[in-house]
Amino acid sequence: MTSTKPKAVVLLSGGLDSSTTLAVARHQGYELYALTFRYGQRHQIEIEAAARIAGHLQATRHKIVDVDLSTFGGSALTAPLEIPKDRDLQEMATHIPITYVPARNIIFLSLALAWAEVLGTSDIFLGVNVLDYSGYPDCRPEFINAFEQMANLGTKTGVEGHGLKIHTPLISLNKAQIIKLGLAMGVDFALTCTCYDPSTQGEACGKCDACLLRLKGFAEAGIKDPGKYQKL
Repeated sequence: MTSTKPKAVVLLSGGLDSSTTLAVARHQGYELYALTFRYGQRHQIEIEAAARIAGHLQATRHKIVDVDLSTFGGSALTAPLEIPKDRDLQEMATHIPITYVPARNIIFLSLALAWAEVLGTSDIFLGVNVLDYSGYPDCRPEFINAFEQMANLGTKTGVEGHGLKIHTPLISLNKAQIIKLGLAMGVDFALTCTCYDPSTQGEACGKCDACLLRLKGFAEAGIKDPGKYQKL
């Protein structure tokens, strides 16, 4: 049977934010087409987490696409550089960290845009937010708005007047709010992976920026983090 639901491409990293975004798209009545990238990142655990979440939230299709950004390096996530640990929140907000992957969201959104055109949909969901994040320039609303304008100028879908839309439902939420929203929509956060530097068993380090922001969010939400952490 052919689904009558509108389709949406949802970028899914396997982390807390993207998993909640997938749940939001589902709640809004979209048929889910999850898109994950194997981009030369330092571990594959987040890709395994994305597959778990896609199944958990009943995505119609889950594509894992290879785009090897380690060819260029320039980030602690794609090159043998040290992951920052134990940084305070003020330090996170002051400088763009070495975990920033050059042009990552530009590349990912471009490929999501291509798949959306093939699927015949105008809707793309991305789990960026500007509160409780590590200072990445490609998470800001100015970037999202500019990319959306570009997409509508440079695609068949856009010039034919179908109005490509990049949905960022978490853009103005902090981590505690995102966690509460995800739980309300049935996300099992035990299935997710947020850590930049997990163990080979998938246990989070608890000290990188991503872990610290996640732990802060669960603490502020008054909820125990179901994720597994390394015993230090």
